Amino acid sequence: MAGSFKLRSDKPFLFGMVFLCGIYLLLIVLMVVADLAYIDRGTMLTTLRDPNIRYAITLSLVSCTISTILSLWVAVPIGYMMSRFDFAGKRWVDAILDVPIVLPPLVIGISLLVLFNYPPFEWISSWVVFEIPAVIIAQFTVACAFAVRTMRVSFDQIPQRYEHVAMTLGCNRSRAFWMVILPQARFGVLAAATLAWARALGEFGPILVFAGSSRMRTEVLPTSVYLELQAGNLSGMLAISLIMIMAAALVLVTARVFGMEGGRL
Repeated sequence: MAGSFKLRSDKPFLFGMVFLCGIYLLLIVLMVVADLAYIDRGTMLTTLRDPNIRYAITLSLVSCTISTILSLWVAVPIGYMMSRFDFAGKRWVDAILDVPIVLPPLVIGISLLVLFNYPPFEWISSWVVFEIPAVIIAQFTVACAFAVRTMRVSFDQIPQRYEHVAMTLGCNRSRAFWMVILPQARFGVLAAATLAWARALGEFGPILVFAGSSRMRTEVLPTSVYLELQAGNLSGMLAISLIMIMAAALVLVTARVFGMEGGRL
């Protein structure tokens, strides 16, 4: 009986995997192609000449960059602590860190709006709510959660013995982190920055509720799409969508190119 066993071919399994992956990839490509086919060059140029859209592009790029820097500033230490230390209530902290990921975006915006009705946040509410700082805070609240998760995975992949060896050679934990661990996590930092930036660029719900969508004030690209949709301008809406697609693609491709060397992205 043992000699009659025949190993089956892997071709049906591999074909099924490729087929399912291909369907999803094709869907993404067709969506972009449909946008490109619908929009014409004249509409694209007209949209880019609009001062409101130019302001939205500038504010989006600046706010996403600031949000990404803030996200990394927070995500690196949190990811390291969650990866390297066990402490009471760690599971609760881990669950809290995922709240911005699982909550509906509109709920995050409403929660931020309510938060700034109570002291001490109330004292600076007039300079934050429905102003540019509200855009950055809304983007940061969501993007940072993704950066934290990415940094924790990156630190988990680095063996702890590297730190132990560094500390036996005279380094304290702080110096071992800066000289040994963080350089090895550089590709993880790049991945976290890419994910945070792209997530901030596409943030809509919290910004709409917490910052509003005032022209030449708090309008970013996602809210520009919303305003063009309300005005019934489908061509303008698609033009802005293509701008967002190109910006996100440029960032992702750049991150992949610079990350290829380490094989981490």
